[in-house]
Amino acid sequence: MFAKAALLMVLLCAASAATAADLADRLRDDSELSQSTAKSLRRLMPVRFYSLLESNAIANSTLSLRSCTIFVPTNEAFQRYKSKTAHVLYHITTAAYSQQNLPNTISSDMDGNPPLYITKNSNGDIFVNNARIIPSLTVETNSGGKRQVMHIIDEVLEPLTAKSGDSDPISNPDALKFLQQAEQLNLDNFNVRTYRNQVTLAKKESVFKSPGTHTFLLPVDEGFKLSARSSLVDAKVIDGHMIPNTVIFTAAAQHDDPKTSAAFEDLLKVTVSFFKQKNGKMYVKSNTIVGDSKHREGVVLAEIVKANIPVRNGVVHLIHRPLMIIDTTVTQFLQKNFGCNSFKFMNENSENGALRKFYEVIMDNGGAVLDDINNLSEVTILAPSNEAWNSSKINNLLADRKKLRQILNMHIIKDRLNVEKIRQKNANLIAQVPTVNNNTFLYFNVRGEGSDAVITVEGGGVNATVIQADVAQTNGYVHIIDHVLGVPYTTVLGKLESDPMMSDTYKMGEFSHFNDQLNNTQRLFTYFVPRDKGWQKTELDYPSAHKKLFMPDFSYHSKSILERHLAIADRVYTMKDLVQYSQESGSVILPTFRDSLKIRVEEENGRYVITWNHKKINVYRPDVECTNGIIHVIDYPILEEKDVVVSGGSYLTESTICITLANLIMITVAKLLN
Repeated sequence: MFAKAALLMVLLCAASAATAADLADRLRDDSELSQSTAKSLRRLMPVRFYSLLESNAIANSTLSLRSCTIFVPTNEAFQRYKSKTAHVLYHITTAAYSQQNLPNTISSDMDGNPPLYITKNSNGDIFVNNARIIPSLTVETNSGGKRQVMHIIDEVLEPLTAKSGDSDPISNPDALKFLQQAEQLNLDNFNVRTYRNQVTLAKKESVFKSPGTHTFLLPVDEGFKLSARSSLVDAKVIDGHMIPNTVIFTAAAQHDDPKTSAAFEDLLKVTVSFFKQKNGKMYVKSNTIVGDSKHREGVVLAEIVKANIPVRNGVVHLIHRPLMIIDTTVTQFLQKNFGCNSFKFMNENSENGALRKFYEVIMDNGGAVLDDINNLSEVTILAPSNEAWNSSKINNLLADRKKLRQILNMHIIKDRLNVEKIRQKNANLIAQVPTVNNNTFLYFNVRGEGSDAVITVEGGGVNATVIQADVAQTNGYVHIIDHVLGVPYTTVLGKLESDPMMSDTYKMGEFSHFNDQLNNTQRLFTYFVPRDKGWQKTELDYPSAHKKLFMPDFSYHSKSILERHLAIADRVYTMKDLVQYSQESGSVILPTFRDSLKIRVEEENGRYVITWNHKKINVYRPDVECTNGIIHVIDYPILEEKDVVVSGGSYLTESTICITLANLIMITVAKLLN
């Protein structure tokens, strides 16, 4: 026993005494790797794994006689590990591999030699199965012709094992054998009988015994509670649940990185990607980019209920429902998949459900919104994520049922609106889409192409980003967004800075220092903001004046013009207010920074129109609420050509004034000295 312990110490010391001492010092000070206070070389290996090695005869023999690589979990990894048994031989392979020469697949020393899979994430981190190798803590030794390597990892490696007491041991199965004998395996009581039956009916067993390294996504029986769903699992759907020639473990998975599924051909193209919620839950989604008569285009989400199950030809993830199949309405999607948590594995934790809070708010408001959604033959829902509701301002709003109903309605569109349709509407302009709220519009903007595209939507003064688009249902789409529309969370300045439609006004206000006041929450602003296309129109009407408005030397003029657009009072003025005042008095006079603004506002054909100095200016987006005011986006600036004097001698730029003043001072000083 003493000889074996000595060999363990030989492995755990580095090739040189200096290297070993350095590592010992690092690990001695790292509570993650050791909880003991003894100052021995045992500290080089986490205590729990060291004890497992000592008690395993095969592991001891390997360390004594052979070259090897050992993947050693930290003590913290063992604390997180839920299983009672850690399989020490699954952490050992009888060949020495440094980090640089780790192959894609390694045979472990466990019975049947089940494989370990080596992958990298986008940051270059190296993973063995789902465990990350901590690069700075690798130790290598070479003694007596035996090269041995120890890699410290952040997770205990878990092989696929049979249930205890099973008379027919299962050793290193491929995905087909896994599917056929799932009832005999330790799968946390999940079953895949229904999916297995469909695979047999479709004669697709060959997919699961394909040699190589693949990723298999298997829906569990709970995902087939809808009676007709299993009949929709045909050969193409089965292909859509396999990512060929790629092994993806969840810890190394790149967020929202579409991978080509086995269902990717000329007439049907399906990609699959992984993504993680902020609460740590992992999801997988299929995106049918090109569909056919049986397989509709759109995204289907599924929660991963048991992840990272290694098999001989890849990795298996159990998911809560089949991908590609679109067989629920928008209402059913909210109720069953993410609202009321009908699946048994969701019931254990009320925090589950990516849209749980959205559903709860709808039901707390009486549920009528859900009835309205259900009555629409075509509908698109912009559904705020759970995190989007975490705001004190929103909590205060929940008691106001009437206002909350208006807010909820702002998230409903009476149309089937997927990203492609938004992109078409967005060609050369920001797409304006009506909601079920009377006279309320949403404004979509798409930047970038393909998987790099970023989609934003503005409603009621709130800019939200679509974090999951095109979740397809039988009667429409659900887009998950990161903010609740209609509940402002930014100041007037913050809105100007973030809204792509107002970038020119923001830039002009920046170099003239006009924007400095717009973060003041002690004031209330009503700001008539020309949209970018409005400023572009002035370039056609007054080309010389337009050019100078965006020159810092003419910042005085720019600031004066912007001041005309900004009303400052002890209240804000909505468009309805301005229409009412105009009807009562013929016009309305608003207090601006230096003077006042006299306008008349009318409603024509459902649109607001401002009359100023006999000019009519359309209101493109009314009533964009902010925390310290309101913005009305207008189609043209409140501007005349004479506002910017362009003749050579009629205006001196700031730089010219500075030079002139400097010259006068120098002349005066010279005269005094004389």
